Amino acid sequence: MEHQRVCPFCAEPLDPEDAFCGACGRNLSAAAERARPPGQAAADELDDFELRAPNGCVHCGSPQVSPDGYCEACGGAQPRPRDHQERELSGVAGVSDRGVRHHRNEDAFAVAATSLPGGESAQVAVVCDGVSSATRPDEASQAAADSASEALLTALEHGLAPEPAMRKAILTAAEAVAELGRDGDRQPGRNAPACTFVGAVAAAGVITVGWVGDSRAYWIPDDRAGAEPYRLTEDDSWAAGMVAAGLMSEAEAYADARAHAITGWLGADAEEVEPHTIAFTPHVPGVLLICTDGLWNYAEAATELADLVRFNARQDPLRAARALVAFAVAAGGHDNITVALLPVLPDPAGGYTDTLVDLPVITVPPAEQATVPAPPAPSAAPPLPPLPPHPPLPPR
Repeated sequence: MEHQRVCPFCAEPLDPEDAFCGACGRNLSAAAERARPPGQAAADELDDFELRAPNGCVHCGSPQVSPDGYCEACGGAQPRPRDHQERELSGVAGVSDRGVRHHRNEDAFAVAATSLPGGESAQVAVVCDGVSSATRPDEASQAAADSASEALLTALEHGLAPEPAMRKAILTAAEAVAELGRDGDRQPGRNAPACTFVGAVAAAGVITVGWVGDSRAYWIPDDRAGAEPYRLTEDDSWAAGMVAAGLMSEAEAYADARAHAITGWLGADAEEVEPHTIAFTPHVPGVLLICTDGLWNYAEAATELADLVRFNARQDPLRAARALVAFAVAAGGHDNITVALLPVLPDPAGGYTDTLVDLPVITVPPAEQATVPAPPAPSAAPPLPPLPPHPPLPPR
């Protein structure tokens, strides 16, 4: 039996002869042009992913584009500014793309650079993923990325160490997103604006990462034969909670339909924001990669992701970030995709911290850890982690 054809962007039923979707106005040939089979090209062979210059309609070239973003000649929807964004500054670069399936880009990012009081340079990157089932997720991610980046730069310039600066930035971002929920109208049946967060600081050969939710950070060394790439963050998600509680194996948890439901986020509906931070000093050159799940859903393991990162990523991080976004779009582009890369050179005078896979996650400032009592040993299996305010993705 022949299946009903649907729009790949909004799932609206289509007639066989339709060239444009009647519901969202998208050019249906664009999906075929943008989607290639996964694994078609190696990392260094992936095409750079760029939007065409807005000299008229991107579909037919007509100059008659209406103010609401549709071509008056062919009816095609035009790209919006956030559909695809690229930024590079002082060696740190980021790329964000709407992908194929979503009607807008609800990810946001910021890249910046500054100098510490001692004169050392510092690079900063922040990536946030709006919760699609919440109200105004695109505004939430943008508010978090902008406020956290500004807070990080201010704190670092005033001499605050990277880890407390990161915690302060995450809490600043949380307040900015919560403020959106207090000020704006909430759509019926939706939660307050919410997003995930991952940020990184690279200074004097030291990497500091902070996160809430399931956006991730990976360490990718230049020499992938002599040094191991690995993931630095642990998801605030249903699956990670099941594994940590000993209630499921990793394979069982991530096969569950609830696997990607987040249990930590920024927003007014978050009961308590618990920033996670980690810092280490790599002993080899490489890049720190931070991204939303629009990328890592297609290459979750650090070794898989490292195979997709260009070997010259430290020298040309923008081109490497473009290639990673191109890979995710080619693999299906089911979600928004955002990637930021921070090149890192070890400090010869600074020594190094062993890059162990099980690096400790710091959730309480070191000065306060001694005053925190150890939790009693549970007498029974711990309860299930709470479900977040949005539905989980289907199993991969």
